[in-house]
Amino acid sequence: MSEPKKLFIKTYGCQMNVYDSERMAEALGGQGYVETKSPDEADMILLNTCHIREKAAEKVYSELGRFKGLKADKPDLKIGVAGCVAQAEGEEIMRRQPLVDLVVGPQSYHRLPEMEAKTRTGEKALDTDFPEEDKFEKLKNRPKAKRGPTAFLTVQEGCDKFCAFCVVPYTRGAEVSRPADRIIREAQDLVERGVREITLLGQNVNAYHGAGPNGDMTLAGLIWELNKVDGLERIRFTTSHPNDMDDALIEAHGTCEKLMPYLHLPVQSGSDKILKRMNRSHTAESYLRLIERIRAARPDILMSGDFIVGFPEETEEDFQATLDLVEEVKYGYAYSFKYSTRPGTPAAERPQVEAEVADERLQRLQAMITRHQRVIQDAMVGQTVSVLFEKPGRQPGQMVGKSEYLHAVHVTDADVASGDLRKVRVKSSGANSLGGELI
Repeated sequence: MSEPKKLFIKTYGCQMNVYDSERMAEALGGQGYVETKSPDEADMILLNTCHIREKAAEKVYSELGRFKGLKADKPDLKIGVAGCVAQAEGEEIMRRQPLVDLVVGPQSYHRLPEMEAKTRTGEKALDTDFPEEDKFEKLKNRPKAKRGPTAFLTVQEGCDKFCAFCVVPYTRGAEVSRPADRIIREAQDLVERGVREITLLGQNVNAYHGAGPNGDMTLAGLIWELNKVDGLERIRFTTSHPNDMDDALIEAHGTCEKLMPYLHLPVQSGSDKILKRMNRSHTAESYLRLIERIRAARPDILMSGDFIVGFPEETEEDFQATLDLVEEVKYGYAYSFKYSTRPGTPAAERPQVEAEVADERLQRLQAMITRHQRVIQDAMVGQTVSVLFEKPGRQPGQMVGKSEYLHAVHVTDADVASGDLRKVRVKSSGANSLGGELI
C-alpha cells in the first residue's frame, strides 16, 4: 500500500475560511491526501487567503516566496492559492510566482480534485468562476473524520450591501443562501461526528433566505429547525448586518433554548455622516434602538461589534460620536481596525485621514473597549455559567471551554473531558479568561 500524500493548508482571515479549509481537506482526502502541520512534509501546500486586511495580496506573495527553496528540493511539490486573494488576483498570481501550480476561488474549491489531477500532468490549474452547481453538495460524500465539540457551518455566502470599504461582493459574489434541508443534513452529520455546538456562518448571515418546505426560510426559521436536532446543544451565528435583524430573529434570542445569548452586530461607526459615506444604510440612532429591542428580548445577551477608525473624511467630531456609541452600548467584545484602502472599492478614491491621527484614535477606542470588556468579564465572578469544554489548558489537569456568552473558562478537574457540557461557578477573572470550579 502506497504512503498517503500529505497536505498542508494555511488559513488566513475569517471563520468562513476555516470552514472552507476543512472542506478543501475533505475534497483532497478523496485523492489520498492526509493533513500535516508542517509544510516541509507536504506534497501539496494550499494557502487559503483573505482579502480583508491591508496589503493582503503582498503578504501572500511574500509567503509564497518562502516556499521557493522547498520547491527546489521537492520538484513534485504542488503549491496552490485559494480564497479571496485567489479570486481577486487570478492569473496574476501565477505570473508573479511561477512556482504556483493551482489557483482556485472560494466558489470553486469542490473542483480541487480535478485541478490537482491536472497539476500532476505538469499543467497549471486555474478556476475563479462563480459556478452554478452547489459546491457543498459536490463535497457531501467525501471522507469525514471525527470532530471536536464545536464546528462552523456555512449557510450563506456573498453580500449585496456594497459597503464602501469592503471587497466581499467582488470576491465572494452576490448573496446566495443554501437550501434549509441541506443545512439540516450537514448539522445532523456534524452531531453524529461529535459536534455539540454549531456556529452558522455567512458574510451577511442574517440575510439568509434559503429554500424551505414552504418557500424561502429566514435565519430565525432555520435556527428553530436546528433547535430540533437531537444532540445539538448550542447554536450561534455570525456575521450580521443591523438592517437584517428582523423581529423573528430578535424574538428567537429570547425564546429559542439552544440559541446562545451572544450577538456579533457590527456598526462600524457612531457618526451618521461616516455611516452614510460607508453606505451602511442605517444610522447610529437606529442601531441603538435595535440594541434596546434585542436586550429587551434577552436582557443578559452579550453584544459584540466591529469598528473602522480613520475612515476617509472622519473628523474628531465623527470619532467622538463613535466613542459615545461605544459608551452607551458597552460591548463585551469588539474588533476595531484602522481603515486601510482596498483597491477597487469606492472609499479608496476619497481623501484619506492621516495615519498618525487614525493610530491615535484607534488607541483611544481600544482603551475604552478593553475597559468595558473587563468590567463585564469581572462581573461574571460568582455567577454560574454553562461551559462546553473543548481542549486541555496550559496547566496540568486544566480544561478550557466556552461559556454561553463566549467567555473562555478554565477549570482544573480530572472529571472533565472534551465535549462535556458542565455547570461552572466562576471564581476568578483574568486578562482574557475566567477561572472556575465544577458544580
